[in-house]
Amino acid sequence: MHQYSTEDDSPGMPSIFSYLSAEVDWCEGNFEHSRSIAEYYNTISNVSFFIISPVLLHLNKQYVQEHRKPVYYLSAMLLSIGIFSVYFHTTLSYVGQLLDELSILWTLAVTYTFWLPTSRFPKFIKNRTQFRWLIAITTAIITLLSFIKPSVNAYLLNSFAFYLLYMIWSLLRKCKDGRVHRLAAAMVVWWALAIGCWITDKWFCGFCQRINFCYFHSFWHILIAISLLYCCPLVIYFYVLHDMPSFQPQIQYWPCDSWEVALPYLALRKTHKQC
Repeated sequence: MHQYSTEDDSPGMPSIFSYLSAEVDWCEGNFEHSRSIAEYYNTISNVSFFIISPVLLHLNKQYVQEHRKPVYYLSAMLLSIGIFSVYFHTTLSYVGQLLDELSILWTLAVTYTFWLPTSRFPKFIKNRTQFRWLIAITTAIITLLSFIKPSVNAYLLNSFAFYLLYMIWSLLRKCKDGRVHRLAAAMVVWWALAIGCWITDKWFCGFCQRINFCYFHSFWHILIAISLLYCCPLVIYFYVLHDMPSFQPQIQYWPCDSWEVALPYLALRKTHKQC
């Protein structure tokens, strides 16, 4: 379907680093816009991950002042997703594919490690330290298994994301704050649009080629990054609500609460809980 038109790798280069050695090849034509970048638009669309990382740090600076390290870890992982995705779509190499997918796994692991409310821990887990060990061991095992069949990794990662959505939904059922429900609804809309683009590019490439529009995966990068801007403060909100009793979390929007499209962030108040 795609044609390799760049120079071969240098002699002695392991095949797993070679261009087009990945098991996955997205719908965008290879080397159509650059001799050195396999999927041009899929590559440059990753700029969205480099933007959301500092935006999250800036908007949620009040929470960052209370718990600096977790948010910095998350910010670093989001940057790693962007870096490894750029490398993967530039080369379509086997190593690039693994790094791209594993960076998402590690980001989900960081999210669960720091912000899953203790009430959601398995019954045999007594504290967050034990839970961190559980997540670390599980992540290490999945990382090793991912080398066996990399083409399955994306579906496994989506299943972990689905569980995160299920957890948020179960927490929302006990929450009466309209701002939180508005945030969750916006997150689901952006996420659904992103998944729709991913599925279209993955399974309906023939249709995309017929309409001469093979760039849905690049839209996936942008839309999933936007959904993360909504998901991160929502996940942290429930963590603060359940595990930081001295604070009352509040969802606010920049630049204005009344705008239909605005960026959410977490504000902390030392008041009684409402949810």
